Amino acid sequence: MSIFLNENSKVIVQGMTGSEGSKHTSRMLASGTAIVGGVNPRKAGTSVDFDGTSVPVFGSVADAMKETGADVSVIFVPPPFAKAAAIEAVDAQIGLAVVITEGIPVHDSTYVWAHAQGGSTRIIGPNCPGLISPGRSNAGIIPANITKQGKIGLVSKSGTLTYQMMYELRDIGFSTAVGIGGDPVIGTTHIDCLQAFQDDPETEAIVMIGEIGGDAEERAADFIKANVTKPVVGYVAGFTAPEGKTMGHAGAIVSGSAGTAAAKQEALEAAGVRVGKTPSEAARLMREIVGA
Repeated sequence: MSIFLNENSKVIVQGMTGSEGSKHTSRMLASGTAIVGGVNPRKAGTSVDFDGTSVPVFGSVADAMKETGADVSVIFVPPPFAKAAAIEAVDAQIGLAVVITEGIPVHDSTYVWAHAQGGSTRIIGPNCPGLISPGRSNAGIIPANITKQGKIGLVSKSGTLTYQMMYELRDIGFSTAVGIGGDPVIGTTHIDCLQAFQDDPETEAIVMIGEIGGDAEERAADFIKANVTKPVVGYVAGFTAPEGKTMGHAGAIVSGSAGTAAAKQEALEAAGVRVGKTPSEAARLMREIVGA
């Protein structure tokens, strides 16, 4: 099993003909992802060759879904146009929209989030690396060759720390690794992933990576205490960050004692989560839990 993405997922790429979209479509195909189409209204009816694999380009998400049965879209559209691309995916009622784009205005993300409420589209991101179910499918920019299929679930705000944790625990492997993004407004949250991993019979333990700023980790701790029976290991990036400093992006800002790594660690440990002071320590704690 896996969450949100599996070997049956049919993926389209909005922005496939752009430089980033093209590069990562090639990588996703190489890792075994079923890429069934791209979306570019100006190039509808054409196709793009990726090392011998011809991928058709459609004029809209709705057209691509109708012709291919696609149920996942990965969005590589530049920031000024990402809002419209995400709304198009939501209006077409695709099951999963993975918004990789960085630098989308928070107002635009808020609009998309509100527009998606009550609909059938799960949004991951924006400003995220996407998600991977190793050996099954890869939707985004996560390297496919740093880990294998296994029994750990991973949810992370940080892209690079997602990769590090996957590599550190590569001999055990992952059911699914989800990079949710660190912007102030995101679609899928820590809590959404924790619930999905709790419900997934093949996920035996969970790694949760957070970072300073906001209260998402504290809310996740409350959820874990009330709803998660599987062991959870945590890491909070930013233990050494000075008060009031942003770290990487707008979501990571500390105000007073709220949002500090220490406060998040305290909340998680109160919920029974073992928290590492470094990614490597968190990986070691996970090894102790799964007996590897």
